[in-house]
Amino acid sequence: MKNQPGTKAMFIISMAVFGTLGLFTRNISVSSGELALYRAILASALILVYLTVSGQKLDLRMIKGEIPLLLASGIAMGINWILLFEAYKYTTISAATLSYYFAPVIVTVVCPLLFRERLTGKQILCFVMSTAGLVLIIGTDSLGKGGTDVVGVLFGLGAAVFYASVILLNKFIRHVAGIHRTLLQFFAAIIILVPYVACTGGVHLSGLDGAGWACLLTVGLVHTGITYCLYFSSLKDMRGQEAAILSYIDPLTAVLISAVFLGEYMSPQQIAGGILILGFAIWNEKSPQPVEGGKGK
Repeated sequence: MKNQPGTKAMFIISMAVFGTLGLFTRNISVSSGELALYRAILASALILVYLTVSGQKLDLRMIKGEIPLLLASGIAMGINWILLFEAYKYTTISAATLSYYFAPVIVTVVCPLLFRERLTGKQILCFVMSTAGLVLIIGTDSLGKGGTDVVGVLFGLGAAVFYASVILLNKFIRHVAGIHRTLLQFFAAIIILVPYVACTGGVHLSGLDGAGWACLLTVGLVHTGITYCLYFSSLKDMRGQEAAILSYIDPLTAVLISAVFLGEYMSPQQIAGGILILGFAIWNEKSPQPVEGGKGK
């Protein structure tokens, strides 16, 4: 597969934008459930406009047999967002993001059980070393203290579990691909998030100031709507291994944002943990594989 002109640039831009998500969510004073709901609604509206203008029609007859999978993956995506936004509240953006990117490691370990794939020695090593990196980020000296950083990393790890669930469920969805699949998953997320928000405090949009509204619209329209369109438009022309490796621009950007713009501190131990997670995750991706649709963040 040969990349089209501008394809790689679009993909890199989308990954870099995803990496700034935590910076904007910090300024939105609503609950994580509310933020996830508004994100799904705004992005769905924008993607519907994009599909209409570009003439990309969805064949509803093709999805009848996959509605349960689309619903399950959409619910997992909504929970994933809630947990990730909670992680941002309790710990640094870098620690939350690095723990969240434990998801590919989870997928590597679970795939042999679900798809009878052989787990290689390299994959086992990557799992062990990435797990060691996660322990370093949490901090072995703070495990018994119940500090907010530990809570935040655990929320990030919980988000990783549901992110991995979305990736695995997408492997079973064969008749709906790319941006259409994501739109339907957003609809499913809205279905579950509306009652969740209603039962956990309701709507608090009136409490947002100008900066809060600007950040909310940016998260919904830019980070999700526009960036998902860029992501899927470029993904279809990317080689699997190249896309997998370039996707780590997202956590690297988040770490830089955390340090440069927010002045958030990472201990040498946490830096070493981050290097272990990203380094072994990238090494694990260095093998030819098909590109899977669906972005969890």
